[in-house]
Amino acid sequence: MLWACCVIEPVPPNPQDYATLKTGLLVRVTYTLVDAMSWVEGQLLATLAGDATIPRTTRPISGSSMAIPANFDFMASAQAAKMENELATNHGLNPAAFGTKANADSDRDRRLEQVANRFAVAITPTMQDLIDPHDPNDPIAQQFVPDVRELADTLLDVSDPIGDSAHSPLPGIVHRYPDRLLLMPIRVCPVYCRFCFRRETVGQAEKGALSDAELEAALDYIRNSVTVWEVILSGGDPLLLSPRRLQRILDALATIDHVRVIRIHTRVPVVSPERITAELADTLHGEKPVYVVLHTNHPREMTDAARRACAQLVDTGIPMLSQSVLLKGVNDDAATLETLFRLLVENRVKPYYLHHADRAPGTAHFRTSLKAGQALMRDIRGRVSGLCQPDYVLDIPGGSGKVPVGPTWVDQLDESHYRVTDYRASPHDYVDEP
Repeated sequence: MLWACCVIEPVPPNPQDYATLKTGLLVRVTYTLVDAMSWVEGQLLATLAGDATIPRTTRPISGSSMAIPANFDFMASAQAAKMENELATNHGLNPAAFGTKANADSDRDRRLEQVANRFAVAITPTMQDLIDPHDPNDPIAQQFVPDVRELADTLLDVSDPIGDSAHSPLPGIVHRYPDRLLLMPIRVCPVYCRFCFRRETVGQAEKGALSDAELEAALDYIRNSVTVWEVILSGGDPLLLSPRRLQRILDALATIDHVRVIRIHTRVPVVSPERITAELADTLHGEKPVYVVLHTNHPREMTDAARRACAQLVDTGIPMLSQSVLLKGVNDDAATLETLFRLLVENRVKPYYLHHADRAPGTAHFRTSLKAGQALMRDIRGRVSGLCQPDYVLDIPGGSGKVPVGPTWVDQLDESHYRVTDYRASPHDYVDEP
């Protein structure tokens, strides 16, 4: 896993094959990481478990506060070159930019480099393998491959679209509602979604994880906040933490009597399913109930490996929910959403939220209108079981919280008379009780 990519110099090959994106161009690299998170913990937390030899050298990227491990190399294979050329051609990129040196001759390449300098870029092999190089509108590529449109800020874009900073009393805590709060022990991810509402704060080396002192201060805040009933681990992706460090956090939360429920928001079961091991599942199955909320946006993400990862968690006794983002060009049609939600329920994952896309910088090309989202939810109402119906929600810009924004089914005509519309759009009169 690389956090961001710009100009890369090759070195002799190393054992583990990872994939990443360089200035928006897909490149295969090798990497001496036994585990992607091992380097993050070794570098940022100094709490690495096990005896693995982890590269410690990093090289800052020009114009960026991010860093990448220095020990990597390009994979030289005909198959990789063929795929890269097809991807480049079909996605409007310059095939000549692939290889051991970035080609910044074209304006487009320079602009893609600007995107990579501004926002973190990474993709796992699992997601890379799902990209169809013959489809210029591939929904997996749309989510992870950088796009020059990310440089086009609009007047509606907001640096902190859901107002995290206004509700953050100390590092690692966002306390927006009286009975629940976010604990964010880590701010790195296995992939970086191009529509992320925290895209300007995730993937930065110097802020990649809470220090031990910061984590303890955050836990003290929770101990002293007696109205907090639920703690939500978010970030970043908390399932990039090693089972040992995750266990430490869960054990600390288990000793806080007023914290009754723990929720974990993650993309790992779909983007890096190999991380969902029996050890990790056992770590999550503790004294207090832990709910895992899976972020997934397209049915193709639900690979066989992803389904096995979900089964590993559910079979261990961990309930799973899902959250998705309504994204133009990815899932903004009823058939795609229907397939996704049914697949989730078939794999014992309850659709929980469908988020209206937030107004993060450089994401306008992903956003639909509320009217379009409501029309989709009205269509879905008649197509799938209630088990498959998430709440369509909007995070009010500025930090006022999350509210349902689904379609309206009832109109009040007078004090006791209502007009109710069914899923076929047929109206029905209803008289309220006296």
